[in-house]
Amino acid sequence: MMLINGQSDDSVSVLDRGLSYGDGLFETIRFEQGRAPLWARHMQRLAWGCERLRLPAPDTALLWQEARQVTGAQALCVLRITMTRGLGQRGYALPVPVSPTRIVAAFPMPAVCGTLYTHGMRLHRCRTTLADQPLLAGIKHLNRLEQVLARAEWSDPDIGEGLVCDSHGNVISTTAANLFAVIDGMPVTPAVDRCGVAGVARAAMLDAFPNCQVRDLSLDEAMRASELFLSSSVRGILPVQAVGDTVYAPGPVARAMQQHWRELGFAVECA
Repeated sequence: MMLINGQSDDSVSVLDRGLSYGDGLFETIRFEQGRAPLWARHMQRLAWGCERLRLPAPDTALLWQEARQVTGAQALCVLRITMTRGLGQRGYALPVPVSPTRIVAAFPMPAVCGTLYTHGMRLHRCRTTLADQPLLAGIKHLNRLEQVLARAEWSDPDIGEGLVCDSHGNVISTTAANLFAVIDGMPVTPAVDRCGVAGVARAAMLDAFPNCQVRDLSLDEAMRASELFLSSSVRGILPVQAVGDTVYAPGPVARAMQQHWRELGFAVECA
């Protein structure tokens, strides 16, 4: 089910700036049994992104009401909230006044083989890099072309994700998840102040594991890590089994974060 500005619909105007310029934001939120344990964090990031893009802040109570409406009785699903700047004439100048378009839609949970949570997934080393843009770094804006091009680099169904670096050779994330590494016994997650997305699952883990370092992480460091794993607000904590020919084994830090994920109120497996 899908709501556009509160009405059941499945189309927007060709003049919507989200379509014309990618002018907007989105959140993907995991719902289980009518609950969304990371809802507050998603709303915080959405409000932060609106402030950064000079969009009117959404009414979070209204969003929750619409979220419950579209998710209905589904036991497990993904909610996507999309906020655009709404209609506008040609040109980049901001429309005055702004009347945002609000899209709230529910989708089936993507299937993830349960063994990936135990044994880990294989990653492709992407050639596509993320460009520096501090003004957009961290927020989940609608322009995902870098991720689209990175994901187009592989078709092997045995590869679950792609490792993506910035133009300086630092690892940032995968195409659709944040990354953690264990370096000399210390958990590390890449900084996302120049590019990348500040994930809400990542934020939850940083709060729960305050010894985790947030810093630049070179590709060489990541390839030598004793553990490598992903965090996603939809898929949870996923260990990495291999990046190309470099093999990893799920370790105690990934297992501790998986346990915290369960304690937040999620099931570990999506399948």
